[in-house]
Amino acid sequence: MPELTMPTTRQRPLDPPDEITALRQQAAIHRMTYADGHQGWLVTGHAAARAVLASPCFSNRPEHAHPPIPSARMELATRPERLRVPPGFFLRMDPPDHTRFRRLLTGQFTVRRMKTLEPRIAEITEACLDAMEAAGPPVDLVQEFALPIPSLVICELLGVPYEEREQFQAGTKVLASLESKADDAVAALGEISAYLYGLVGRKREKPADDLLSGLIESGELSDEELTGVGVLLLIAGHETTANMLGLGTYALLTNPDQLAAMRDDPSVVDNGVEELLRHLTIIHLGPIRTALEDVEIEGVTIRAGESVTIHLPAANRDAARFTDAERLDVTRPAGGHLTFGHGIHQCLGQQLARAEMRIAYPALLRRLPGLRLAVTPEEVPMRSDMSIYGVHRLPVTW
Repeated sequence: MPELTMPTTRQRPLDPPDEITALRQQAAIHRMTYADGHQGWLVTGHAAARAVLASPCFSNRPEHAHPPIPSARMELATRPERLRVPPGFFLRMDPPDHTRFRRLLTGQFTVRRMKTLEPRIAEITEACLDAMEAAGPPVDLVQEFALPIPSLVICELLGVPYEEREQFQAGTKVLASLESKADDAVAALGEISAYLYGLVGRKREKPADDLLSGLIESGELSDEELTGVGVLLLIAGHETTANMLGLGTYALLTNPDQLAAMRDDPSVVDNGVEELLRHLTIIHLGPIRTALEDVEIEGVTIRAGESVTIHLPAANRDAARFTDAERLDVTRPAGGHLTFGHGIHQCLGQQLARAEMRIAYPALLRRLPGLRLAVTPEEVPMRSDMSIYGVHRLPVTW
């Protein structure tokens, strides 16, 4: 039986584990032993990852999946309530249930709504920078910049009042930590859900120009389903973009030539954001899919019932897809990465996340041209213990 278990320790903060890189150079798919003893697969190649994510032969439902690594929350993954998909949690559904929600949500993430939000994102970014300057150096960039921007933006998108956001930041941090106890994670999810259920009720009585009100207007979702959709979007909106802003700033500060290019040349910013998304790939664990029938991927037969963990950081460094893939180069065309996933579960909010980064990185670097770490790079605590990678804190000065 295979002895390989999933390596998670990073020797260098911006690179995947060396063992993963070595595996990718050997083959695109590997036999792997899961935390519960299940014999499944680890995918490290770009083409194989795309094939799994696009195939209708694989399920994303939790009752089929096995945990790839042991964690304090592994108990939670096997609880009956964890194996039941809550109403509205469409990310954990397969077609046709997933299709119904995806169609409704796609109608809300319109180009018009994303464009409408851009001036507000710019205002939010400038307000955060004003507060940073007023506080004076040194500051923790995560607390003062990386977290508040996506928090405010996703709350604005959903229609969540800003003054009520703090409980979401606390709750999502508990949910994303691999160290959180199962009971704490369940409690955090319950608190967030209870709040949003109340907010849905308020939106029914007094609708506005926001995503929740738009979904209510469709008349197709129950309050329980609307609550689930809101929880899902809040968690995704907080954790992913916040950690890209924190880790991306760390990457730029430790690569001064790349920082200068992003700061001094506006034509670089769009490619630069894509390259940071590719090079950093903050999804630290998964996605996980499970075969519903026997399927062949790049000459390997994956049997029905076998789980597959896709290592996105490795896939995005695949030399067969990206030239000089290990190097961070914000001037390169970096399209085609899998950071937002692929197939029917590809991230709905990716254009919103891109807009936030395209506005926030240049604004930060131009407002504070002397921005630098206030500690050595080795002293910055990395989020190796979280399912979403990043920095726990980023002390900076200027």
